[in-house]
Amino acid sequence: MGFKDKLIKFVAPVEDDDEEEYEDEEEEEVEYKQAETKPVSSYEQTRNSKVQKVSPDTKMVLFEPRSLEEAEEIARHLKQRKAAVVNLHRLQREYAQRTIDFLNGVIFALDGTIQKIGHNVILCAPKSIGVDGVISLDSEDE
Repeated sequence: MGFKDKLIKFVAPVEDDDEEEYEDEEEEEVEYKQAETKPVSSYEQTRNSKVQKVSPDTKMVLFEPRSLEEAEEIARHLKQRKAAVVNLHRLQREYAQRTIDFLNGVIFALDGTIQKIGHNVILCAPKSIGVDGVISLDSEDE
């Protein structure tokens, strides 16, 4: 016990009962801080956590948009945790690119995945639906 500790005990003596209460308060504070650091929503969970189990009634929706406005409908389905296959053949090139950009933003916000599965065909999946494997396109091999 150093001089400083002796001085503190002399000036403000601490009884044994107070030390126990202080230790209890520290334990409660630690537990409270741990509770604060736990994820509040599924978005805040780490990416390493396992994908949630998908219910048997989960559906994949197929889209063939003919206008840029139909991308909003695709986004609504993604928000409802449904995967979407989007065929962009019927859109002009500029509108197809804008649709892909919009869906990339939606997928980013939902922490999902987007993958090209064919010429002008993309697969969009929310976080709750896992996608395994990669499709190689003939044009990429050249």
